[in-house]
Amino acid sequence: MGDHWHVEVDRGVCIGSGMCVTLAPEGFALDSARQSHPVAPDTEASEPVLTAAEGCPVEAILITLRDSGEAVFPPEE
Repeated sequence: MGDHWHVEVDRGVCIGSGMCVTLAPEGFALDSARQSHPVAPDTEASEPVLTAAEGCPVEAILITLRDSGEAVFPPEE
């Protein structure tokens, strides 16, 4: 992919399903409150991280291009 991303989890939306950790264990972790957070908020583009964002049941994961802020997921309509 070659891009660098900024990954965020909206903790007000996250329900702690753990789907992101299952799909991208190198990209996400759950804290003691079972809230997800990115392991490295600024990271290289990663197919597993994108798959985790797409698979989040409440769309709590936001990915933008680190340099421009352009939305990667969810895509702008």
